[in-house]
Amino acid sequence: MALITVRPTAADIAIANSIASRTNPPTEEIAGILTWGADEHVLCALTAVWWLYTRNQSRLKRRNADHVLLTTLVASALPHLFKTIFDQERPDRLTVRGHWRGVPFSGKQYDAFPSGHAVHVGALASAASRLPRQQRDAVWLVGAGLVATRILLLAHWTSDVLVGLAIGAATERFLRRFTGYGRDSDRN
Repeated sequence: MALITVRPTAADIAIANSIASRTNPPTEEIAGILTWGADEHVLCALTAVWWLYTRNQSRLKRRNADHVLLTTLVASALPHLFKTIFDQERPDRLTVRGHWRGVPFSGKQYDAFPSGHAVHVGALASAASRLPRQQRDAVWLVGAGLVATRILLLAHWTSDVLVGLAIGAATERFLRRFTGYGRDSDRN
């Protein structure tokens, strides 16, 4: 039992009910596959491989890779910490109609707040703010799609995702103080 119980907002409930009444198995299957793109294990593995690749690159590329790896690791740990403090029942546990329409069960029943996938995406989207416009926009578009899967799967309330994005972005910005990432003289 966590210290604080978080209740969904009226808008959260309305969005989840709308999804539960309109979804279908193919939509849920596609969302279930896509959601892996923001999974902590996948992101940690990809950033570790990229970090290793940059070891023979320029000092700037190594420092940027250091920052992204540290950000990914911290963003992966934070949701676990928050979920020991906050309890919130996942929307998928509160629908029968949604399960008839293909909604799967996600994670632990009371671990909805905040969305860990959204924390990861928020952190990496914030880091992408230093990229050239087309690359940044591509990261943000893919990130938006990935976090939307958490809502479509009824794994999280919309507010869980929005708070997760904010936590991730704030975490990345905080870590810049220690890694030196994003200094104006280093702009790509």
